[in-house]
Amino acid sequence: MPLLRLDAMPRSSLFLAAFILMLGCNQPVQSQRTTTDGQDTVQPQAVQAANETIWQGRQTAITRAVEVASPAIVSINVTEVREVRSRSPFGFSDPVFDQFFSRRYRQQVQSVGSGFVMSPDGYIVTNDHVAGNALKITVAFQDGKTLEGELVGTDPYTDLALIKVTPDKPLPYLSFSQEAPLVGEWAIALGNPFGLFEAAEPSVTVGVVSATGRNFSPMNDGRVYRDMIQTDAAINRGNSGGPLVNAVGEVLGVNTFIYTQQGGGSIGIGFAVPSNKVQGIISELRENGAVDRSYYTGLRVVELNRRFAIALELNSTDGVIVQSLDDDSPASTSGFRPYDVITSVNGEPITNSNDLSGRLIDFRPGDDVRFGVIRDGEALDLTLRLARQTG
Repeated sequence: MPLLRLDAMPRSSLFLAAFILMLGCNQPVQSQRTTTDGQDTVQPQAVQAANETIWQGRQTAITRAVEVASPAIVSINVTEVREVRSRSPFGFSDPVFDQFFSRRYRQQVQSVGSGFVMSPDGYIVTNDHVAGNALKITVAFQDGKTLEGELVGTDPYTDLALIKVTPDKPLPYLSFSQEAPLVGEWAIALGNPFGLFEAAEPSVTVGVVSATGRNFSPMNDGRVYRDMIQTDAAINRGNSGGPLVNAVGEVLGVNTFIYTQQGGGSIGIGFAVPSNKVQGIISELRENGAVDRSYYTGLRVVELNRRFAIALELNSTDGVIVQSLDDDSPASTSGFRPYDVITSVNGEPITNSNDLSGRLIDFRPGDDVRFGVIRDGEALDLTLRLARQTG
């Protein structure tokens, strides 16, 4: 993956503990002290009460959320086949020399990521880049138990995967938050960074939800990261696939990648796939083993550059131009015309063709999609029902 603040003990709790101790010292001798050889001894009940008060003061929303979530966090050990390139015999790397003097070959490698149990019967959520190409999956729980995992399905576009284990008893699991994350609310990342603590309690880092709705251009590997949650909770290599939870232990999202400087490591900018998207994708994977993206529009579009914008008397280059339409396609029957400028999809702004394709992968054949269009200087809304690709 290219990719702590913990609440201190509340000061009020310390004052409360001190007050209780002082109060106890002012009680009648027979209720708090005993005398042995002329020396006063504090009764165990008073010490225990004070300790319990201090202990309660140490507990916060964060510690309670971690207590709820930790049993459902797992480490995922994966064996997969990767294509690697042999090193140049000349001791340096050069694209021209590598083309002739190095070779590509496939080898088995092992890697470790994180995940979490989403149902008591053993369904586990993680990232596609953790388990999507797995030949063998071993899932390790914090009590030391390991189980063989089966890859139910994976979705490279959203970087999500679903694993199934067969437990001998119901597993502790996490629930997804049904509320949109709030910018500034506590965000707790749990997982197994760098594979250091396999089959042990997960590592915990704490921050806040820094932002929501972060969008990225499609990556070279085809992944499309949209509507991401940004957090400053430290996420490192190996945290991938673990949950980002809120202060009540509900899943806000799946930790997926970080923004980092050369050399790697967390600099406080991490991103998670939001829970509403995770639930939809995982539901499809659980039911079908894959996500159906065989939609068809019949649109052919090109980028809206400055020359086209001037010719069409537009004030912005945001959007894409409809170059042509397939005959008898959803686009043609929905009223699209050549030279229409698409500026939004279901109210979300579109700046270029990557934006358009990135937004459309959220839809399925049969869905009605509302396109914002500019035609001859006028704004229109056109509704297109996606068809299914054939052949």
